[in-house]
Amino acid sequence: MSNDTVDKLVIFLAKRDGIDKLVKTFQYVSKLAHWHVEPTHPDLAKRAKNWEVASGLSRKAFRTGRFLTGFNALRRSPGATPLFRTLGIFANAGEMVYFFFDHFLWVSRIGLLDVSLARKMSFISAFGESVGYVFFIIMDYIMLKKGLEQERKLDKNSAEGNKEMQRIRGDRIMRLMAVAANVADLIIALADIEPNPFCCHAVTLGISGLVSAWAGWYRNWPS
Repeated sequence: MSNDTVDKLVIFLAKRDGIDKLVKTFQYVSKLAHWHVEPTHPDLAKRAKNWEVASGLSRKAFRTGRFLTGFNALRRSPGATPLFRTLGIFANAGEMVYFFFDHFLWVSRIGLLDVSLARKMSFISAFGESVGYVFFIIMDYIMLKKGLEQERKLDKNSAEGNKEMQRIRGDRIMRLMAVAANVADLIIALADIEPNPFCCHAVTLGISGLVSAWAGWYRNWPS
């Protein structure tokens, strides 16, 4: 396969996760732009807000049917050990609830359903999302710890040991990116579940959204 950047970008944007991370970048850049220019340039702030809202609604449309990913993972019994199966059930069930109720949040916000349902759907979706993120973070933490233990036992002077070390370190980077994205998205979800000055501040939300988006870029970018 070609290493050309344009080829990789085409492959990246052909994935649902790829286009989602691009539009997520638009969403949270526009949120920060709105916060920055609102005191001095209200007209520009309104345009930035429109861009943010449009990006958020577009992402919800792209995620149609995404809850089936969590459902299928549950159906296939996630995890190779009893501990990971238990963690996987909670993680995937939370993700499934998130994406399923996100559909109703989307159609409420565009006016197809009663707009008053949006707040309730947002809470249920964010609650499921938070549960999923917590258990995915726990799973990644366990695997990161296991990887460190395996690395200490490797014979670093052998070709096979070096190859295995590279694999472990590559996996570690991907898992750290996943943890960064999940922690950032958890902060955003908490702003919906329990609004507070820290989580709800535009800078907190903007930076968290960009951390999540760019970690997703890294994880989904073709090698």
